[in-house]
Amino acid sequence: MSTVLWRPVLNALTKLISYRIQIVPRNIVGYDEMAADIFATNPNYNNDLVRSLAPIIMEWIQNQLINGYQVTLPDAFIFRVSAKGRLDSPDAPLPDNEDMLQASISGTRDFLRRLRAEARMERLPMNEKLPHINAVEDTKLKLANVLNPAGLLHLTGSNLDFDEEDPDCSCVIRGTESGETQQSTFGIISNSEILLAPDIPAQSNPWNNEYTISVTTQYTEHGTPLGVPGLGHPNPPDTGILTDNAATPYAVVTGGLVTADERLRIQVIQDLVEERLLFSLINMKKQGESGTEIPVTGNGAYTLPGFTGSAVTSLNISVNDYAALWEMIRNDYTGTLVDLLDVAV
Repeated sequence: MSTVLWRPVLNALTKLISYRIQIVPRNIVGYDEMAADIFATNPNYNNDLVRSLAPIIMEWIQNQLINGYQVTLPDAFIFRVSAKGRLDSPDAPLPDNEDMLQASISGTRDFLRRLRAEARMERLPMNEKLPHINAVEDTKLKLANVLNPAGLLHLTGSNLDFDEEDPDCSCVIRGTESGETQQSTFGIISNSEILLAPDIPAQSNPWNNEYTISVTTQYTEHGTPLGVPGLGHPNPPDTGILTDNAATPYAVVTGGLVTADERLRIQVIQDLVEERLLFSLINMKKQGESGTEIPVTGNGAYTLPGFTGSAVTSLNISVNDYAALWEMIRNDYTGTLVDLLDVAV
């Protein structure tokens, strides 16, 4: 029986140290997997028919939300429109924030009853290099572990740096009873500190005034971009990449076609369905250009194409310990690993 993977993650804004449960997805599936699975168990439903109907159903739900309705599917989900933001007075205008409107999706009672009865949990070890918040202080009141909507919240610790534009990274304040808000106004974001104007979510009752704060980051074990020198030369040195604290690198850059120095990212996605790793080169912008994904299923030499506008036409890599790389990405990076490379001619 398949299990739900999880790992403990430190809660920062609690007076006594506590940990929250972080669910780690085994894989990301969508319409194609839905259609294939439904067809496999219900042959009367054509695969192509299911694949074509699924987006139409989702569009119908979205249209109902746009028109202000709530959609309740009794044996599945409840879809609602929600909003985040704060008003300074009852008659204040709505915030000018494109992220104000949100979609809230929750499981119905019957759906959750089966999930809770049949799902089995499997614990993963804690990451060795998690974001860690040592202290939280309101800069106006000069008090620790206090959220003041009129002040600034100062977090200090280690491994806190994250990219605000990365959809997989965030700083979130959650109410212990209800409500959560992803923070959006920062003065400082670095490895050792974060300074932010707190956007505090409302909770159900006025006495529910305890909150937790969490930081979600993506990082390499090296913590800094990896220098890849000498590309374009006949015999460039091998540069180790995509490796934790192992004595020898799991993969190395062995060469490439490069016309100028450039900083870019090399990404590896773990495809659990096909049991392979997908390597690609991507630029430094959110949802920016990326090269063709190259499937890797074992040790060997591979060539990764560059992306539009890149000075890197291609990058040659050698995977030397596929098994170790696979386990590291699965256990420590929840399926996706990215290294920053400073490629130099």
